[in-house]
Amino acid sequence: MKRFLLCTDLDRTLIPNGVQPASPEAKERFVRLVSCEEIALVYVTGRHRALIERAIAEFGLPLPDFAIADVGTTIYHVDASGWTHSDEWDAQIAPDWRGLTHDELYRLLSVFPALRLQEKEKQNRHKLSFYVPLETDAQALISEMDARLRYSEISANLIWSIDEAKEIGLLDVLPSSANKLHAIRFLMQQQGYTLENTLFAGDSGNDLDVLMSDIRSVLVANADAETKQRAAKASADALYVAKGGYLGMNGNYSAGILEGAAHYWPEVDKWLREMN
Repeated sequence: MKRFLLCTDLDRTLIPNGVQPASPEAKERFVRLVSCEEIALVYVTGRHRALIERAIAEFGLPLPDFAIADVGTTIYHVDASGWTHSDEWDAQIAPDWRGLTHDELYRLLSVFPALRLQEKEKQNRHKLSFYVPLETDAQALISEMDARLRYSEISANLIWSIDEAKEIGLLDVLPSSANKLHAIRFLMQQQGYTLENTLFAGDSGNDLDVLMSDIRSVLVANADAETKQRAAKASADALYVAKGGYLGMNGNYSAGILEGAAHYWPEVDKWLREMN
């Protein structure tokens, strides 16, 4: 029996919380598809576990088999008995921080007055998250932080973003090997999936590391213009941009995920048409 690993971002990919309209029938088709025993569903998101669970409840999402959370710093196996944290993934990314704990790394970076620690639930063993005032020269700050980390021989990714609603900068410090791409590869290897039976769906710039890789991917139709432009440089064999029209759907959100899955996997296309 052929097995498929279907990985998807949540916000504005599976979750229709963007400005573009969703196809009314797409969600039900998606739920029915991932209920097939041949498909393992993975949520790949910047959300932490509590926010993933909130999204599942709020939007009526199916329970995944795995979750890659916290911008790739945690992996969970999910089943009816609960969420099991992957200690193996922790061990994989831990060397980047040379054994320093979250609190020890915080003390190392506390010399920068612009940094304000985010709430406890937004932190984890390998994710150190700060608020930064928008008037801060973010690039200069990141450069100075990077230099301090390198001096201490710590390999880290510094991820900058903006919470427009709250008008505040967000800065995540992660192990350099902790990202969506590396986490998906780890899961593929651990669970025995190949490039041919793995698919990732995304919509924005923070998905580009996977979208530009050799992992088969779909960019949903509601993706922003800049992401579409940057993704155009990806291999045509490994990236499909949803256009709409498949089974009468518009290609946005879950409709785009289904369109991409059908494009790469003839078996899935057959299942979806039989469901129609």
